[in-house]
Amino acid sequence: MENWFEWLGYLASLIVLISLLMSSIIKLRWINLLGSSIFSLYGFLIGSFPVGFMNLGISIINIYYLIKIYSSNEYFKILPIENNSQYLNYFLDFYKEDIKKHINLAELNIENFDISFYILRDMVPAGIFLARKYNENTLKVELDFVIPEYRDFKIGSYIYENNKNFFLENNYHKLVDFSSNEKHIKYLKKMGFKEELENERKYFIKSIN
Repeated sequence: MENWFEWLGYLASLIVLISLLMSSIIKLRWINLLGSSIFSLYGFLIGSFPVGFMNLGISIINIYYLIKIYSSNEYFKILPIENNSQYLNYFLDFYKEDIKKHINLAELNIENFDISFYILRDMVPAGIFLARKYNENTLKVELDFVIPEYRDFKIGSYIYENNKNFFLENNYHKLVDFSSNEKHIKYLKKMGFKEELENERKYFIKSIN
């Protein structure tokens, strides 16, 4: 039984350690909540009340901030990108290593996008959206990127659901994305994109109505 308790302590330590590797605050809070809860249980089981109560307190703090995050009314705003924007170059260069995981930056011509904007979240430039006309009423998404700290799907929901009239007003009724990145594909499906095939090439499409 004592060995079982010891392994429980190792598991809790590992989960807490993993939580500190998360760039997303929400993921950090959720994983840390799991780790601190297990650590609290471990402390009480071995009769170490300081460990048990300290980690119980950490769990309560995590719960408090998660409730605060999910119940807060955040401000979202689309900010169009101006032609020859220096900030766009700075933004892409600063996050280039992360962006490379999703697209080939060498193939991204940053000029003459039909739709391009930053997504402000509480006045912070938290994401960027770049797209070109694919056909008469379809927009091809070239880059839909959110900085690591804000990857909780709220920005995606704002773009594709809360702000879909923006695309309709620009006469776009469909969006297509040719991503091959598995994480991004998972995100696209969560945003309502459907998988299709065109000339044996897989792509993802979303109808806006």
